[in-house]
Amino acid sequence: MLLAINAGNTNVSFCVFDGDKKRGAWRASSDSKRTADEFAAWLTHLMALNGLQPADIKAVIVAIVVPEMLFSLKTLCRQYFNCDPMLIGDKSVDLGVKVLIDKPEQAGADRLVNAVEAHARWGGPLIVVDFGTATNFDIVDGDGNFIGGVIATGINLSLKALYEAAALLPRIGVRRPSRVIGKDTVSAMESGIYWGYTGLVEGLAARIEKEFGGKMKVIATGGLAPLFQDAIRFDAVEVDLTLNGLLRVYKRNARA
Repeated sequence: MLLAINAGNTNVSFCVFDGDKKRGAWRASSDSKRTADEFAAWLTHLMALNGLQPADIKAVIVAIVVPEMLFSLKTLCRQYFNCDPMLIGDKSVDLGVKVLIDKPEQAGADRLVNAVEAHARWGGPLIVVDFGTATNFDIVDGDGNFIGGVIATGINLSLKALYEAAALLPRIGVRRPSRVIGKDTVSAMESGIYWGYTGLVEGLAARIEKEFGGKMKVIATGGLAPLFQDAIRFDAVEVDLTLNGLLRVYKRNARA
């Protein structure tokens, strides 16, 4: 079985694949101070609830954008799963695509994996909109190459900024309001966040497509993506795009 790990700025996701089948998936907060032993105690307990043992794991693949967590995750793999992880970004790992930006080393591992999986499933050219800590727009050409993108402030970061910077504004969640014009503070904030991000995604996608010079598919991913699928005309919504992409990259390199 394969353990896929996607360590982002807000959450670190773990998923066990048995072939193409997901046997279990779990998330924890991205705490750079968490040790390998702490990860192991939490993860192996949840695996056991799904009938899985550490010995079932034969390989691990990791995408990480929080360098401070790398040592703990590598130690977790070596001590508890008896293997060295395949790491996205290592020169030995073949993604099967080119990174055509000025500084390829700066491309986030999750963004590259999203580009690989999205192009494999939907072709290209396309835009991957990832609703994460940041709202990322990853641009993939017709050949599947990562050619650049846009990074905007994430939805939850915007909510936190409003709450912390304005004394009279409460902490709210994200939901789709029935009206654009709010009739009180909370409904006005909900509208600003939801319809504001709807406008941001639609506007940037249109500008990207115009600059690219041709029609592009728009694929949404990230935990909040389903909340916007009825308001924005996405070609597809896939919450687990990164984890599925890690499985695809692992298979490509395991055959090499």
